Amino acid sequence: MDHVDFGKYLSQQRELRGMSREDISRATKIPPSLVAALEEGQVERLPARIFVLNYIRAYAHVIGMAPEDAVLRYEEVDKATPAPTPAALEKERRRRAYVGLTVMLLVLALGVYGFLVATGKLPRPFGG
Repeated sequence: MDHVDFGKYLSQQRELRGMSREDISRATKIPPSLVAALEEGQVERLPARIFVLNYIRAYAHVIGMAPEDAVLRYEEVDKATPAPTPAALEKERRRRAYVGLTVMLLVLALGVYGFLVATGKLPRPFGG
């Protein structure tokens, strides 16, 4: 069992009880996007482990499951999932840095272009 399977298990239990994700979100005050991430096994979208464990407890309580049983099931899955290597973390950090730099340069270029158009040093686009 992995995080995706655990999420499917939660959503099946919720559906068996005739509840929607919105019902869970309202009752637990967990943001809908995090309920979805939990049910879809998208660990990268979830906050720190301590929050996830509390979300699982609240989720389980609302649908009538034993909260500690749900947490134990999650912990088994979480322990079986290997932690990312330092090299993988560094690669992701660099990718994010490159994306951020690209966005920043694009915004700067658009700003300079807008300034030059506004000051009359470049013609207005579309003949305006």
